[in-house]
Amino acid sequence: MTRRPPKIHEDDSRLFREAIGDVRPVTTSHAPPERPRPEPHPHMRDADEAAVPAESMLFDYDPADLEVGEELSFLRDGYPPKLLKQLKRGQFSIQADVDLHQMNAAAAQLTIAEFLAECRHDGLRCVRIIHGKGLRSKAAGPVLKGLTDRLLRRRDDVVAFASARPMQGGTGAVVVLLKG
Repeated sequence: MTRRPPKIHEDDSRLFREAIGDVRPVTTSHAPPERPRPEPHPHMRDADEAAVPAESMLFDYDPADLEVGEELSFLRDGYPPKLLKQLKRGQFSIQADVDLHQMNAAAAQLTIAEFLAECRHDGLRCVRIIHGKGLRSKAAGPVLKGLTDRLLRRRDDVVAFASARPMQGGTGAVVVLLKG
């Protein structure tokens, strides 16, 4: 469908010319030539690289204390290994958690048993137990972490468990998958 231009009446045209007044044509001017752009330079990367030595001196930890080889993981016989991989990757939503910090071994053992029983009763499938990393433990190593590992391996209602992802507590917590 083609559009036709609207018809303009002689009176409208005359009124428009009177309202506008004298008109002069616009002459086109040429824009100034563009300067060549400078080559890109990664200024932020240079700044980051320069800041690394100073920042490395700010941390008050020994690099040897980094979490390597301290991960907990367990999969009950008869379950597919894919289940443990999914748990380690954080593909299960944590529905409840309990924190064992500042507890002695006896209190922690009772708390874990009560927490897991309550979770099973409520139909929860994936929970987190925060046991800490045992940084203040003596030469014997992390007490609550070892206790949690042993207790969970003995329970029939535990399908699998693995150390939490870094944003969920890392090796200071364990994510537990319960029978559903």
